Amino acid sequence: MSFSSSLSSPQPLSLFSKPSSGCKAAISRFRASADVPDFLSADWLESRRKRPFGPRLSFSAEEAVRYQLDALMFNDQPRQDYGIEVMYRFAGFDPFERSTYFGPFFDLGQFERFRRIFHHSTYRVLLGHRERKILSSLHVKENRYKQRVWIRGARPEEEETFQFTMVQRVGGCWDGYWLTESLLHDGDTFSGGVAY
Repeated sequence: MSFSSSLSSPQPLSLFSKPSSGCKAAISRFRASADVPDFLSADWLESRRKRPFGPRLSFSAEEAVRYQLDALMFNDQPRQDYGIEVMYRFAGFDPFERSTYFGPFFDLGQFERFRRIFHHSTYRVLLGHRERKILSSLHVKENRYKQRVWIRGARPEEEETFQFTMVQRVGGCWDGYWLTESLLHDGDTFSGGVAY
């Protein structure tokens, strides 16, 4: 008798109505599967456009040097030492080994050590520099490029010359990218020592 009365008056099921007790198990299973995130987030494309500035496959060796110098010229924009961060992204050394990036063997695996050398008296001329001039450029090999650059700093009578050595990687995840093998000062840079 109760069975026939429930059949005679069916209740419509709406998406917004509360489910009957028999439907709760099915809906809870559905909710659990709905909580699984998509493979790509909704803002993936926008976040991809905002990726940090660094090496790009489309950059030539000359462009890679120019973009690094531009970053150093406006070092503290959009935040403090952002230009040095860009240099660190272009750096082609293994962070787990000592490097000759600045000439002598230094442990540059930690960004803070890399950053401190740019604030050393010899390299600080690059930070916020006012003027620069390319003195020479040379493709030493197909995948190696050197450029000497004269820099006029922001402080009075501050002038230095630096040599970039760029290497185009072959194989691995950086295949085809131009990375900075070394940034050398023309003089005896660390004769007085440096605490990094």
